[in-house]
Formats: sequence, structure tokens, C-alpha cells
Amino acid sequence: MAVYTEVSDEALVAFLADYAIGGLVAFRGIAEGVENSNYALRTEAGDFILTLYEKRVERGDLPWFLGLMAHLAGHGIPCPLPVHGRDGVALRELCGRPAAITTFLPGVWPRRVDIAHCGPLGAALARLHLAGEDYAPRRANALGPASWAALLARAADDADGVRPGLRAELEGALASILAAWPERLPSGHIHADLFPDNVFFLDRRISGLIDFYFAATDLLAYDLAVCLNAWCFETDYSFNVTKARALLAAYGAVRPLAEAEIAALPVLCQGAALRFALTRLYDWINTPAGALVTRKDPLDYVRRLRFHLAAKDASAYGL
Repeated sequence: MAVYTEVSDEALVAFLADYAIGGLVAFRGIAEGVENSNYALRTEAGDFILTLYEKRVERGDLPWFLGLMAHLAGHGIPCPLPVHGRDGVALRELCGRPAAITTFLPGVWPRRVDIAHCGPLGAALARLHLAGEDYAPRRANALGPASWAALLARAADDADGVRPGLRAELEGALASILAAWPERLPSGHIHADLFPDNVFFLDRRISGLIDFYFAATDLLAYDLAVCLNAWCFETDYSFNVTKARALLAAYGAVRPLAEAEIAALPVLCQGAALRFALTRLYDWINTPAGALVTRKDPLDYVRRLRFHLAAKDASAYGL
């Protein structure tokens, strides 16, 4: 989450007139994240989230995202529910940007991940994958393997300014990963960005899964790889195999992994680490001055990538 587009009181009041959620009480920008402009919104009917979709999100994809969220919420997944206007339309326009309001979910995301968070995460991810099975529309992963070479090319000339030798390291990793990438694994709808700040806990239970704007139809085990990267490394970049084992065991208790998925974990984790290293590198170089947004260090994910490149098999992840 972030704020790129400022919304005036007058514009927001006019926007809310199209909804049956009462008048404006308060709103404020949310600075975390890097993608869209987000506001915490309070009206006379309660608390909501207002999102203005910025340039990286394709407008044509937004009905898919909002439809998936509504589908998952209807199947018991604790995710935001899009709020429809008086005319039945959820996707509208505000300040020249596509915009939508969703329900607010209580809870806080874990600033320090411990083992007790990892089991609930694994089970919630598996339930999300199963709940999405009968959502018929599909969406290709715009940030999947087919996009990584172009992402690297867009940042390559500036990569060595971030750290000497970074360009060659990323180019070598990309070639290795693409050569080994699995094709015939179980697929379905994935979140693709389930970082700790997108998971809310309340009384040690998951109360919310948010930010579905990278969701896509892709390899289910790739979603696990994203989570292993995001949840199982310590602040010194050592990999916590106990956290990984808890995450994978809880996932497998709900949706058992196929042998081929287990065998592919190292390269899937390499790919997930590379994807976030590349998008963070691009944002590190190109985030506009003055944006109310938290830039994230791409080298964090380069360090994770090195661990996965050294992993010989799934035993590195506790299996």
C-alpha cells in the first residue's frame, strides 16, 4: 500500500455520494507498500479501505481482481469484500484513477514473524487455493517467468550503481532459473504477494488476507515459494527451517503437495526471490521523489536468492 495520488476532501465527498455508506467522517493515507494509493476511510457506516489503482495495475484486470476477492470472501476466506455503489458497480473513477472501496478487516500484521504465525499462514494459503478452484475466469501472471528478462533489462544499466556486479549476478541467476523452470505442476489462482504486511492476525489467528492486486492463475506451489521467501528468513538473512517446516506442514494438511511440487521447491523459491529482487530494483531506481511510499531494498531478495541457488533439494526447506 502507498499514496501516489492525493485526494481532496471535496473530491472524496462527491465520490462517496454514489455509495450508501453514509457521509465522510475521516480518511488518511497509508504509506506502506509500493503499488497503489490507499486510504483508510471512515464513514457514518464504519471503516473501509479506499484504493486508487496506479499505472502498474492494468485497468482491464481490475474486474478480475475484485471478482476473485468477492468469490473468496463468499467461500469463507477472510479477504476484503468490494463495496458496490448505489448502481451496483464496484469499480469507479476518482481523481483520474480507477478506484474502489473495500471492507476493512481488523487485526495487525506481524512486525516480527515467529513460528506460531507460519502454521496459520500455510493453512490459510491452502484454503485460499482450494476456494479459488471454482472461480472460472483466469488471469495470466503478468510478473511470472515470462516477464523477468524484460524487468531485468529495464533496470540493468543502473543495477551496478546499487551494488557492483549486481547486473551479472542477476543475469546469471535468470538464465539458470528459466532453464530449470517446471511447467507441469498443479495450477490455480494464487495471491502471489502474501507478505507479512498483507496478513492480519487477531488473537494469534488470521483475521485478514489483503492486497490481491498481483493475484493470477499460476503454479500453486509458486505461491508457497513466495511465502517461504517472505516469512522464513531472519533479519540476518539466515533461513529458518523450523518456520518453513511449520508453514509447509500446515499447508500440506489442507492441500497435500504432489511429489513434483516438492521436488521443484528450490527452483520455485529461486524464481520468487528473483521476481521480487527485480521489481524492487526497478522501484528503487524509479520511485518518484516525494511519493508517500516506502522503498524496499532489492538486495534483501538477492541475499535470499543466493540461499535458494545453493539448495540441492526440498530438504533445505524441512521436507
